[in-house]
Amino acid sequence: MTSTAIERAVRRVIQDMRANLGQDLTIDDMARTAMFSKFHFTRAFRDVTGTSPGRFLSALRLQEAKRLLVDTRFSVADISSQVGYSSVGTFSSRFKSCVGVSPSMFRDLGGFTSAIETDSTENQVLTRSSLRGRVSFPEDRAPGNCFLGLFPTPVPQGQPVRCTVLDGPGTFELRNIPAGTWHVLVHSVPYGYEHLVAGAGAEDAVSVGSYGPVTAHADTLLLPAEITLRPLNDMDPPILLALLDLRTNALERLAG
Repeated sequence: MTSTAIERAVRRVIQDMRANLGQDLTIDDMARTAMFSKFHFTRAFRDVTGTSPGRFLSALRLQEAKRLLVDTRFSVADISSQVGYSSVGTFSSRFKSCVGVSPSMFRDLGGFTSAIETDSTENQVLTRSSLRGRVSFPEDRAPGNCFLGLFPTPVPQGQPVRCTVLDGPGTFELRNIPAGTWHVLVHSVPYGYEHLVAGAGAEDAVSVGSYGPVTAHADTLLLPAEITLRPLNDMDPPILLALLDLRTNALERLAG
């Protein structure tokens, strides 16, 4: 089967996910939509998107919850039900874990956050390694501020272990990388579009990029990362992390 046919099948499943966020979709249901065996479907989906079907569906549900929190006045309980959660407590816990703030705080802050805390769990083994690189835009993409984070998975959710914000395309450095395997994920909107909330519409303006996986050990010399951004597409895992409000002086509040 060609890569185009596989991507078409994965896209069909993602469209079905989006249309049925409140339903109990199983892997069997998704495999039938893709017209693959369950084993072949799960492997193909991960190859195309970088994550499992279940994690992708969970991310879509939280992305829709973010949109509803910003664009509607539905209660948190109503929103949790609309995106497929039977327990408000489970929804709120999952939302805070992935987005970085509670649903009510996300709404109060207008879909942004005042600071991004980095993950500094006690069992992290810090290295003296730094990851340096450059972020660039193709000629057909409008440049803007860039959020760059180091995450344990290809999905930009939860606390990054390191992060920075660039005021445009150019070089970056992430210092003292913890030992482990990480993914560099970049999110950008054009200058003047800083009001856009990730996951709340106008996604055609968003540019994204990735690099990795990168494995860091003690005193590892990491190769420079060249990251060229591209348009966000519907097979990219949603951006769940609440981003800084760059309309304010949020750059000064970047934590960690």
